[in-house]
Amino acid sequence: MSEPKAARAEPALELRDLVAGYGRTDVISGLSLEVAAGEVYALIGRNGAGKTTLVASLLGLRPARRGAIRLFGLDPWRRRVTALAEVGFVPDAPDAPPDASVRQLAALCRALAPRWDGDAFGGRLERFRIDPRRPFGKLSRGQQGLVQLALALAPAPRLLVLDDPTLGFDAVARAAFYDELVGELADRGATVFLTTHDLGEVERIADRIGILHGGRLVAEGTADELRARGTAERRGSERSALESLLRELTETEAEVAS
Repeated sequence: MSEPKAARAEPALELRDLVAGYGRTDVISGLSLEVAAGEVYALIGRNGAGKTTLVASLLGLRPARRGAIRLFGLDPWRRRVTALAEVGFVPDAPDAPPDASVRQLAALCRALAPRWDGDAFGGRLERFRIDPRRPFGKLSRGQQGLVQLALALAPAPRLLVLDDPTLGFDAVARAAFYDELVGELADRGATVFLTTHDLGEVERIADRIGILHGGRLVAEGTADELRARGTAERRGSERSALESLLRELTETEAEVAS
C-alpha cells in the first residue's frame, strides 16, 4: 500500500487571478502567486507598475474587482481584523502623526498588539541611534522608515508586508533597514512579502522574485534563474525583453512611489 501524501501547507499569502485598480482602470490584471510560510518573496516592478495598488488590496483597503486574496486562508476585505492580526506593515511613505514622539507611537501600537515586545523595540531604536523622545516629523526620511520597521516588528507578526520600504533612504539608512531585516529573518524566520523597484536591494534576502509588468507577473524565480532565463531568451546581440527589464530594475533609482 502506498504511503499517504502529506497535507499541503496553507500559504501565508495567496493571490488567484486577481484584478484590482481604481476608477475605470485595471492596474493589476489576472495576477496569481503564492508565498509560503517562512519565505521571503520580492515583487519587483517599475514605478507605476501597480505595486502599491496591490498592497492596498492585500491589506483590505481596496476590494478586488475579480479573483481572490487570502492571508492565512482569510479574505482581508471580508475579515480584515482577523486576517491582519498577524500582519506587520511598512508603507512606502511616512505614515504617522508628525508631532507624536517615537515613544508615543510605540505606546499606541503596544495598546493594539497583544504580543508587543518592548525590549526588542527599544533595542532596535538603540541600533538605529534614534531618540524615542524625538517627534516623528523631526526625523529624517530614513529614520522614519526605520521607526516604522521597528513598530511593525515589535508584535512579532507572522507575515511582514513591505511596500517599497526604502524609497528616499540614504545609503546608511538603507543598509540599516536591510541588516535589521536579515537579523529578524535569522532569529524568527518570519514570512516577508516585499515590493520594490530595485532588484539589487533584495537579491541577498529574497527566496523568490517576481517581476510585475503591465499589471501581470511576467517572470518568477531566484535572481540567478531570472538572469539565466533573460540570457537564454536573447537573440544574437539583442537583449531579451526580460533581460532589459532586469537591467532597468537593477540600475534605476526611483523618484516617486508607484
